[in-house]
Amino acid sequence: MNRLRNLFAIPELRKRLLFTLILLAIYRLGVHVSVPGVNAENLAAALKRGGGGLFDVVDLFSGGAFKKFSVFALGIAPYITASIVLQLMGAVVPYLENLQKKEGEAGRQKINQWTRYLTVGLAFVQGMGIASLAQSQNAPGLEVVTNAISPTAFRFLAAFTLSVGTLFVMWIGEQITERGIGNGISLLIFAGIVAGLPQALTTLTVMITQSLQNAPNVPPPGIFILLIGAMIVVLLAVVLVENAYRRIPIHYARRADSAGMSSQRSSYMPLKLNTAGVMPVIFASSVIFFPATIAQFTRWEWLAKAAAYLNPQTHFWIYTPVFVGVVIFFAFFYTSIVFNPDETAENMKRSGGYIPGIRPGKETSIFMDSILSKLTFVGAIYLALVSLVPLLITNNIQGLNFYFGGTSLLIVVGVAMDSAAQLESLLVMRRYDGFLEKGRIRGRSTRGGGS
Repeated sequence: MNRLRNLFAIPELRKRLLFTLILLAIYRLGVHVSVPGVNAENLAAALKRGGGGLFDVVDLFSGGAFKKFSVFALGIAPYITASIVLQLMGAVVPYLENLQKKEGEAGRQKINQWTRYLTVGLAFVQGMGIASLAQSQNAPGLEVVTNAISPTAFRFLAAFTLSVGTLFVMWIGEQITERGIGNGISLLIFAGIVAGLPQALTTLTVMITQSLQNAPNVPPPGIFILLIGAMIVVLLAVVLVENAYRRIPIHYARRADSAGMSSQRSSYMPLKLNTAGVMPVIFASSVIFFPATIAQFTRWEWLAKAAAYLNPQTHFWIYTPVFVGVVIFFAFFYTSIVFNPDETAENMKRSGGYIPGIRPGKETSIFMDSILSKLTFVGAIYLALVSLVPLLITNNIQGLNFYFGGTSLLIVVGVAMDSAAQLESLLVMRRYDGFLEKGRIRGRSTRGGGS
């Protein structure tokens, strides 16, 4: 409570918080604005009639915008996909690798610019795909797309509208990251999941009540108890693991102080068990369900069959190893982006620091890379397990949506903890700045009095 009071007492942090909340509110309002020519209620009914768990997952990450065929139906997914593509290309294209590692801020700005261009192209292609999907849902007595314009014109209109919506969502995320609190992209996904939780809790409560009354076609109460227990375990696991560190001791060379005495400083470097955070799960979910979107646009039968095998509700035991493998890959990939052992070892060497028993330079880099690889593998397994365990239980409960899956819980708790950590760092920084400012004022007043 003291931190909350300090948050509202400091004008800068209060402005950051209000700015973040206003942009999230604008994003949630845009979810309810449908693309022209689409009957959102009929589309939701048609998709529910199809019973596709895939659409539930896509709708989850878009914050409910997909089934409404909102202007934000694509959400931030094209931007995430574009970021993944360019980061992967950076590992094989020397020019991109040079931009990422050697050009500094100018290189990052160039890559961000290309990411935006690629986002536009992906959003347009995916928009054409889901426009074709909406048209395919037309049925007698259930008109999803009106016949006011030609099918081709509707597809281009929908693709253009969805592309603009994606760019606006991308802009909102970047503004939150720069001028608000927390990571904007993660917060948008977080807001979409949290917005659907009240309805999901209502559905769960109704199903538990029916189960206690021994209603037909409803699982026994034990299944629901197991689900709630799994959710609690996931919450505890996320809190514990996200705060877990491996401390690497660091000693600094002896230096003579003002009295001529030599001293040696000791410290440690904290390496997180899960350095990548929730991003591998977000990346993995986007990549796995991307073929289904392309399949709706191309109508390739082989791609549609491949996408169907990646549906966790119908082929869970095929989806599981693929999901685990993709999560492990992105955990190592994202960790390699955010932490560079060679650069860290070189900085330590320049400042006179060393790890006891390890020679500075290359051996230090190899030592840290070895520890980081072990931590990343354990963290990737943890991400996969907490994402899949509740999903395994929900597969036995028909009618329960993905809001109770481990992926949703992991994103919600992980993003909340990251935002709280950033808020804490802003509070500490603000106190430090205030302390320095008071010191400057006191110094000026002292000098003025002495004169």
